Amino acid sequence: METTKTVAATDATFDDEVLKSESLVLVDFWAPWCGPCRLVAPVLEEIAGENTGKVKVVKVNVDENPGVSQRYGIRSIPTMMFFKGGSQVDTLIGAAQKQHIQEKVDTHG
Repeated sequence: METTKTVAATDATFDDEVLKSESLVLVDFWAPWCGPCRLVAPVLEEIAGENTGKVKVVKVNVDENPGVSQRYGIRSIPTMMFFKGGSQVDTLIGAAQKQHIQEKVDTHG
């Protein structure tokens, strides 16, 4: 079985996984049917593996977790939000390139 460096969060676990985290958190709002989401998924795995201790990468399936998706006004996916100290500090919408995502991690981490 393939090990993953990202963490799945649900409506029930979002606050603990994201808002209460001590480190920078990159939240990927995605769905299995979303082509651009599938393109960015391996990039986020790489970023999670290459930035251990600097950023926590959390994935939220918008179909299975409508509560947190509505709370943050997710209108298109993939949407990546960056949280630090329980507050949203940045957002990327669409299948961003690895370098652009890494720049955001470096800026906020």
